[in-house]
Amino acid sequence: MKTDALRRWLRIWGTREAYQGLLLVAPTLLWMTALLIIPLLLTVVISFGGRDANGDVVYGFSLANYLRLLDPLYVGILWRSVVLAFQTTVLVILVAFPIAYFVARAPAGRRNAYLFLILVPLWTNFVIRIYAWIMILRTQGVLNGVLGWAAGLIGLPFQPLDLYPSPGAVLVGMLYEFLPFMILPIFTSLEKIDESLFEAAADLGANAVRTFLRVTLPLALPGMVAGTILVFVPVMGSFIVSDILGGRNVVLVGNLIQRQFLDARDPAFGSAASIILMAMTLVVTIIYTRRFGFGEEIVRA
Repeated sequence: MKTDALRRWLRIWGTREAYQGLLLVAPTLLWMTALLIIPLLLTVVISFGGRDANGDVVYGFSLANYLRLLDPLYVGILWRSVVLAFQTTVLVILVAFPIAYFVARAPAGRRNAYLFLILVPLWTNFVIRIYAWIMILRTQGVLNGVLGWAAGLIGLPFQPLDLYPSPGAVLVGMLYEFLPFMILPIFTSLEKIDESLFEAAADLGANAVRTFLRVTLPLALPGMVAGTILVFVPVMGSFIVSDILGGRNVVLVGNLIQRQFLDARDPAFGSAASIILMAMTLVVTIIYTRRFGFGEEIVRA
């Protein structure tokens, strides 16, 4: 009897705990359903449809929009987006790692000040910061002015650089815009490294380069992996930077989607391009995380 009563009691409380867990996650589930899952399903449905003469969606089932993306023009846009996202991610890692290392090894009193300076640009509107780069990169901008002044001091002729609008300007804008999203995860990983590991490496005869390759870099890898995802995924869908710094001549898949919805009034084709963009990003992310995990596997090795 006591055993049966205990089982009934455990069954009741087990059910209550399940309900409690469901109640705790219910707000998040409702939020994701309303703002993510339903819009995504609607996008999928629209992507198989078409449009009428007024630009309204005509629901149906056709692969025409997806087959249209196989046109060399759109394949080139998709490939350009992947290449730019890869270039941006690599450059951001190369620039962010020294900065994150410097901040992580700074005295505790200065560390917060450095982090504050890194985050200050994020307080300014995204578009305003991108427009500021026009003032820097244009022919009569700050950069050419400084280079012309320096060339004049040493008596060299100077021809203003044609930096804006250009693909290079878009890459610079992407690098600047997403740099904090790589610095912070790498800083978090570097800050956790125990100083005794460096002392142990020195006691075992490792020089600075070997210590960096065998201690610092593997332990910083989780932050690099997290930062890569935070940078690569948004760059793939970005359109504001390329629209402003590329002079509407550097067309990425984000620009393609935006123009299909707002200019061409073809939401069906824009939805198909959105689904392909999401699929490409998901595939790259899965391959990347399966190769590196979140850095723990390599750290343990």
